[in-house]
Amino acid sequence: MSRTALINIDTQQSFHHREYWQESGFTAFQQAMLGLIDGCESRSIPVVDIFHVDDSGPFSLQSGHVQPMSFLRHKPAVIFHKHVHNAFTDTGLDRWLRERDIHRLIICGLRTEQCCETTARVASDLGYRVIFVSEATLTFPMTYQGITLDTHDLRHRTETVLAGRFAEIKTVAETLESL
Repeated sequence: MSRTALINIDTQQSFHHREYWQESGFTAFQQAMLGLIDGCESRSIPVVDIFHVDDSGPFSLQSGHVQPMSFLRHKPAVIFHKHVHNAFTDTGLDRWLRERDIHRLIICGLRTEQCCETTARVASDLGYRVIFVSEATLTFPMTYQGITLDTHDLRHRTETVLAGRFAEIKTVAETLESL
């Protein structure tokens, strides 16, 4: 039987202190996150919190912002700190999951196309079955070479490159129904 864990990536107060922070889409993200976490907890699925930590700035431990966003009310099974984009490198997450015979991961959190997508790719490469819950991820517009991708474009791009290769793309409802 496949065991499951919810991997909540970087849903931390640090983001409120970045110049690119926007409230747009935040309410929907909160509702999706809370629904996903509540649904997982009611099914005894462990919630793993991952926090990004840097040496300085709002992502440093000294800043006091490496804390769950204020809307979160769950008690995580475990917390890991990461220093790179994915939640596996040098964190102990893989060992923790394997010790519990967990083979399926549900990915949610911040930023859709960065830490969430990178974690999904690495998890897949490590042999985990990955469910990527886009509506329970949040990101912000990005500009490169004069072209700006809005959050919808970034989410669609992430879903496109993950689907059928690295992850199943599901809504909160579809995810909870499949558990």
